Amino acid sequence: MKPLRWLAMTVLLALAACHRSEPQAASPAPHASAAVTPVTKDAGRFEPPAESSMPADDFGKQILLGRQIFNDTSHYAQAYVGNALTCENCHLDAGRLANSAPMWGAYPMYPAYRAKTHRVNTFAERLQGCFQYSMNGKAPPLGDDVLVALEAYAYWMSQHESIGVAPPGHGYPKLPKPAQAPDYARGAAVFKRDCALCHGDNGQGQQTAGRTVFPPLWGPQSFNWGAGMERLDNAVGFIKANMPLGRGDMLTDQDAWDVAYFMNAHERPQDPRFRGSVAETRKAYHDTPYSLYGVTVNGKALGEGTAHP
Repeated sequence: MKPLRWLAMTVLLALAACHRSEPQAASPAPHASAAVTPVTKDAGRFEPPAESSMPADDFGKQILLGRQIFNDTSHYAQAYVGNALTCENCHLDAGRLANSAPMWGAYPMYPAYRAKTHRVNTFAERLQGCFQYSMNGKAPPLGDDVLVALEAYAYWMSQHESIGVAPPGHGYPKLPKPAQAPDYARGAAVFKRDCALCHGDNGQGQQTAGRTVFPPLWGPQSFNWGAGMERLDNAVGFIKANMPLGRGDMLTDQDAWDVAYFMNAHERPQDPRFRGSVAETRKAYHDTPYSLYGVTVNGKALGEGTAHP
């Protein structure tokens, strides 16, 4: 069984957001008519390997290091991290939880063509992107000890998965479009009700003894505008399946869309691919209704970015 602190760290990323004092959050619309789409957990389909099965050799040391990097990224991969997040924030239970982009569902799917890069990427290149965007840092060089250890950890968990076949529970669930367009004020109310307890009224998370226990959801310590969680369809799938932590599938579909919209309607660090203007960067990388980059919400144009921490 994994140490109890893993469960505490798993807590991170209840992707929903709102500042309790923001005037736009007043008079939220009621939750009526919001449908609930069950999310298949597939909990019995995959059993993560027990720690006792980790090899007691040099390869096992790499697997262990990969798990440590996953759970305490800023400590074990400090040179490549630029915010207060860890890998586990977006891939819960140390990358083992179904419907939370688990590593056993990702490793067997690479190499793969990715529309984001317009080329075939290896798994190591995919990990590089996580550091550059989700961690708002810089990509470790190919062959770096950090990437090798993370690959070893993912490989160890994925040995019984089929190559090139997306298993149930991989990635984040895809929800149907909501009955009503996502709304900032309704999302603010959902955040205040279900998310602020962990992530704070201002969405900046909580720390204990200098370590992030609940992650910031926007602002300079969060993921940047190039991260996959910036897309509403990704954020809503994660929220619906996993949040509030330990009570996934509790929110209605409408609630999940609204709170994902609210979270992503706040400023965060600039997209590293910035092309000199928000308009040009949106045209090149964010030209989708699922992105709020370059969109004006409540009179504020998003995408200017925050200062790098």
